[in-house]
Formats: sequence, structure tokens, C-alpha cells
Amino acid sequence: MDGANARPREWPPNGFLGRLPEETRQVLLGRGSPVRFEPGERLLTEGATTSHVVLLTGGLVKVTSLAETCEALLAVRTAGDIVGETAALAERPRRMATVTACGVVTGRLLTAEAFRHILTRHPEAARLVTTIVAERLRWANRRRTDFLAYPAEVRLARALIEIATRYGTRAGDGGVDIGLSLSQPELATLVGVAPATVHKALRALREAGVLRWKYRQITIADPTALARVAQHAGPTTGDEPAT
Repeated sequence: MDGANARPREWPPNGFLGRLPEETRQVLLGRGSPVRFEPGERLLTEGATTSHVVLLTGGLVKVTSLAETCEALLAVRTAGDIVGETAALAERPRRMATVTACGVVTGRLLTAEAFRHILTRHPEAARLVTTIVAERLRWANRRRTDFLAYPAEVRLARALIEIATRYGTRAGDGGVDIGLSLSQPELATLVGVAPATVHKALRALREAGVLRWKYRQITIADPTALARVAQHAGPTTGDEPAT
């Protein structure tokens, strides 16, 4: 359901909307204008000086940035998440990344002025925005550290665990579907390796019985084993950090 009256249980518990008190959530959704984005349409564009915020109520988006000659996947967001909050709070807004719809996406658009007004009136929302910005910064810092310190298989394992923790669902056989549709090139940019390297890492993890994967779908067959790999305690491909 898309709209201001959506019930609390419909929002993922780890997302922005799912972590808000019901009253505050309804205020934010009620102040937003309904928006719809078609597959491939941009919600936000890197370098733009726009300052609005979008509360995602349906669909999946990817967050990307131009890195030299290629587009790097920085993150993915789905229903219940917020995008654009940093520019909305900046004195001189400038988008730091592009946000693109991966399929049909619905949301609620708030102007920066409306968003800031609600944060002033609802300090619990302001605290949550601060928390989310800090979490995203820690995620980015961990990725930079991983790029320098760990082989591809470890970095891939850590990324998959973080994605599954946020978006995953239990599979019938005790595994965990990561909950997002990601191509191997997208995974490669997310963990900072070449596509051939991520293919090799996926294959090694599949042969070890840790993962199952097919086109854009990954299931963690053995979460305990993947956690060992993420701690650099399991079998690895021996690949060095990305080129």
C-alpha cells in the first residue's frame, strides 16, 4: 500500500519509516506529495542543487556515483527508506550521488522546508535522521577499509551479510534470500572488484555450499559459513583487493 495511512507492520523494521513512531511516520507521509518513477528514471541526480527528500513506499532504487570512467554502485534502498536527506539539511545543497529506479518506484516527496519543519517539531525524527546518516557513513568507511585490507571473497561476504540483515527473508530450507535483485557487475562495484573477480568469488562460495545463485538472485545457503568467511576464517579465492 502506498499512502499516508499504510499500517506500521508494512514497513521493514530496519528502514527509516519502520523505526519512527506511528504518529511521526503519518505526519511525514501526510506532508509528502505522491510520486511515481518508472524503471530507469532518476529520483536524484549527482551534482544537482535540488534539495527535496523522497520517502520510498514501494520498489527498489540504486545509489550510484561516477568514479573516473565508470559508474560505481554505492548502495541500494527499498520501501521504508529515505533518500535525499543530506542535501535537504545542507546550507548549500548539492547531490552527492544519483538515485535511479530499478523498477516501478513509488514514494512521497517532501520539500526541504517541509522536511526541516517536521524535524524541528518532532525531535525523535531528527535523531533518527542523524542516526541513519551516521550508519551510512560507517558503512562507507567499512567498505573503504575492506577495499584495502581484505580479499574479494571476504568483502563480498561482508556486503551480502549486511544486505541480508537489512532486506533478507528466510528461505524454506533454512537459508536466507538476500532480498535484492543485483547483477554481478553491480555486486562488483559494490565491493570494489572487477566483474570477473566477483564471478570467481561467487563460484567458490557456491562450490563450498555457502551460497546459491542464479541470474540476479542470491541465497545464503549456510549463514554460519558465510559469517566465517566474512571474518576471514573460511576458504577464500586468494584474490587481492580490487583493480
